[in-house]
Amino acid sequence: MVKYVFVSGGVVSGLGKGITAASLGRLLKARGYKVTMQKFDPYINVDPGTMNPTQHGEVFVTDDGTETDLDLGHYERFIDESLNRNSNVTSGKIYWSVLNKERHGDYGGGTVQVIPHITNEIKSRFYRPENPDEDRIAIIEIGGTAGDIESTPFFEAIRQFQFDVGHENAIMIHVTLVPYLKASQELKTKPTQMSVRELMRMGIRPDILVCRTDYPLGQHIKDKIALFCNVPVSHVIENLDCGSLYEVPLMMEDEHLADVVCESLKLDCPKPDLCDWKAMVDALNHPEHSAEIAICGKYTELHDAYLSVVEALKHGGFANRADVKIRWIDTEVVEREGTEKLLEGVDGILVPGGFGNRGTEGMIACVKYARENRIPYLGICLGMQMAVIEFSRHVLGYDDANSSELAPETMHPVIDLLPEQKDVENIGGTLRLGAYPCVLEEGSLAEELYGTREISERHRHRYEFNNDYREPLRKAGMRLSGLSPDNRIVEMVEIPEHPFFIGTQAHPELKSRPNKAHPLFRGLVKAAVAHHEK
Repeated sequence: MVKYVFVSGGVVSGLGKGITAASLGRLLKARGYKVTMQKFDPYINVDPGTMNPTQHGEVFVTDDGTETDLDLGHYERFIDESLNRNSNVTSGKIYWSVLNKERHGDYGGGTVQVIPHITNEIKSRFYRPENPDEDRIAIIEIGGTAGDIESTPFFEAIRQFQFDVGHENAIMIHVTLVPYLKASQELKTKPTQMSVRELMRMGIRPDILVCRTDYPLGQHIKDKIALFCNVPVSHVIENLDCGSLYEVPLMMEDEHLADVVCESLKLDCPKPDLCDWKAMVDALNHPEHSAEIAICGKYTELHDAYLSVVEALKHGGFANRADVKIRWIDTEVVEREGTEKLLEGVDGILVPGGFGNRGTEGMIACVKYARENRIPYLGICLGMQMAVIEFSRHVLGYDDANSSELAPETMHPVIDLLPEQKDVENIGGTLRLGAYPCVLEEGSLAEELYGTREISERHRHRYEFNNDYREPLRKAGMRLSGLSPDNRIVEMVEIPEHPFFIGTQAHPELKSRPNKAHPLFRGLVKAAVAHHEK
């Protein structure tokens, strides 16, 4: 039977449920179990694809083209498995499905209610097909906190589900806060007690408590939590703040989280193989080089808007045993103040993705600074488009070159709308989404970095390189180093005369792993280190 581990949170949001769930996934996978992960979010949006990244953070895209919550990025990075459209479920998706069934007559004219119709729909998303040839564990995170009105149907569905499959096959990990009061200099367990009481009021008894804390709990605190929350003291897990989220699995291993989970699920718990993870953490904690890379974007007020980019840069640092410092550059500020002072001394420049014309002239200025000063540059999605526009303006001489998204009146739309997007009206889920193949030009920097000519990367865009400008740009010195297999779409560009200048229409950051840095980020950091040391 498939085993299920639900991960919920209490007291406050932002306690790290996603990292706890992902860390458990890594520890179980290191023990030889097949692990899959899932996130249930209580917001009514069908997906986060239409949400402002400054409010909700980045949109993570899976291979099959599903726009998902950023926690799925943590899941993939930790368990090194590609997730899919079933891995992120929102209240919007649940209600959309139920309402469509009602319109279709599937309920036979009956009254449609939260119980059983909504909860049955939620439960249907929990189930995994049985496979006798593999031991599989599904880790399912519930967004929000216990007691939130919008989360109530999810917790009711879990209560029913545990009854359906048996408690030994579906357990609950509850992540709570144990705050420290400076005035009295003591840790307080009451918030955890109240959160557990809220869960039990909904008919769910947590099996394991993961207690987020700034200070070690001590045995007497663990004993008190166990007594008042009705769990064995060995099931009270300390989750201390640490320097890097990639140290959390090792910290959770020291706290025996996986042992307790396997015990609760009545599974064998062999010794884990964490050698590669420990080697990665060692590289993280003992860098031999350093470099500063500027992320030049328009959503810099919330760094989670570029979460996967930041993590991929860290991964590139691990691969090069380099401490990568990030300088955040708001490209709207660049438009007012110029690049000289803002970018002075950086060893690399990265322009990430985005939509709309706000801050794009500042991005173009950052590209120009990287190209003229021979600073390593990586452009991602919009960052590649900005590189094409900058080159067209300042090398090719098309002064008004632009994207038709940003300046519909331009005489030189070097970036234009994808043909299949011309009649699209809805904005949700209608971009070019998911994994697409790409063929790299022989002898290109891209081929050197990837070590192969055929690759696949994930996309999320509506505009592309305008093929009418292929030859003029080639003749002026821009290499079109990556094309779709049918030769229709330009996926990657380079400037061969530059030490490291590459742009990709894809989002390579989505496939980077902490112990397997993405080739483009590994290459950017290597070039930035060389620039710094020179």
